[in-house]
Amino acid sequence: MSEIIAILNQKGGCGKTTTAVNLAAALALSDRNVLVIDMDPQGNATTGLGVEKNDQINTIYSVLSGQSTVEESIIQTSIPQLDLLPSNIDLSGAELELSKTIGPHSILKEAVDGYVDNYDYIFIDVPPSLGLLTLNSIVASDSVIIPIQAEFYALEGMADLIQAMDLVKTRLNSPSPIKGILLTLYDSRTRLGRDVYNNVKQYFGETEYIFKTTIPRNVKLAEAPSHGIPCILYDEECSGTEAYQKLAKEIIQMEGGGDNK
Repeated sequence: MSEIIAILNQKGGCGKTTTAVNLAAALALSDRNVLVIDMDPQGNATTGLGVEKNDQINTIYSVLSGQSTVEESIIQTSIPQLDLLPSNIDLSGAELELSKTIGPHSILKEAVDGYVDNYDYIFIDVPPSLGLLTLNSIVASDSVIIPIQAEFYALEGMADLIQAMDLVKTRLNSPSPIKGILLTLYDSRTRLGRDVYNNVKQYFGETEYIFKTTIPRNVKLAEAPSHGIPCILYDEECSGTEAYQKLAKEIIQMEGGGDNK
């Protein structure tokens, strides 16, 4: 079965785009059909997958505004079985336009519904906010991965995020359960890293899934986007690549309702 997964956290710098790009690439190289939807006006996932952000391409904004279909806007990346629905700065004006439409929270879901079966996984790279683009992403998704940076303020704003997800569940009747909590920029050798990990476990309790895989601080993960390729192609043996390969294996083990706790 296909699954739509939103990569979600309203805090910037926690590794949402890095996770969307590299996890998608790792799954595609594991013989899964994958689509990345770039819902961030900054378009970093678009850049990270080697697509130039210009006015000559159809984007997710074109889809949301009715100027193009999903099929007309999808771009094949350099990685077999990995497609991209790109974004650019035009998306920054979409929230105002969407707010004037009927059912503004479900436009993305309605747009992608007919294409879900083409993919094993669809990842939505969500902007660092709790606005209409984020709500569209939650409504469209089957589940959510929350990357949390291993820093002192890691859990700041988490209550607002959970409240937004509950709002979508109760008022819009579109539940998106947490598929996993992913600790990023993590160093188990430091006390801060261990403390943040323990705080995350305490905050979410034993009822939520916390991935066994953690994503380390790794310079190759930061360098790869400037070359327009995921880290798994930029440096096959670095710790960042190894971490996202492990995370992909965890995701695969969860297929069909399996559990890898």
